[in-house]
Amino acid sequence: MSTITIRPATAADLDSITGIYADAVAQGTASYELEPPSRAEMGVRFDSLMAGGFPYLVAEKDGAVLGYAYAGAFRPRPAYRFIVEDSVYVAPEAKGQGVGLKLMQSLIEAVTTAGFRQIIAVIGDGRPDSASVRLHEKLGFRHSGRLE
Repeated sequence: MSTITIRPATAADLDSITGIYADAVAQGTASYELEPPSRAEMGVRFDSLMAGGFPYLVAEKDGAVLGYAYAGAFRPRPAYRFIVEDSVYVAPEAKGQGVGLKLMQSLIEAVTTAGFRQIIAVIGDGRPDSASVRLHEKLGFRHSGRLE
């Protein structure tokens, strides 16, 4: 039985990443997007994060990308330079298998190694019972506010 591997994302993963994100846009509210971005747009976003030195990871099993997570700038002003916002997306067929947890554990380690000091999660589906809220709470994140 093969295991889930977490590794840095590459441009070769962008087709899978684009598909996973397209499903999240179509099926949920977490992305705040109305239409799924194109593969080209996802490439621009990926390149921007890579150029900024932000971690971007994928979860892979048997050569298939099951999910991805990355950290990006929380705000553009200089005083926020040590704070990142995380994003984590899991393919529909991989939900409930611990993929999000493995991705976030690795992302937290990568963020710390990169010298960032704080991770903020802005969760679009912020219901207390949502998978993302439960995942972040399991990892020690605290609820700090709610936009209604």
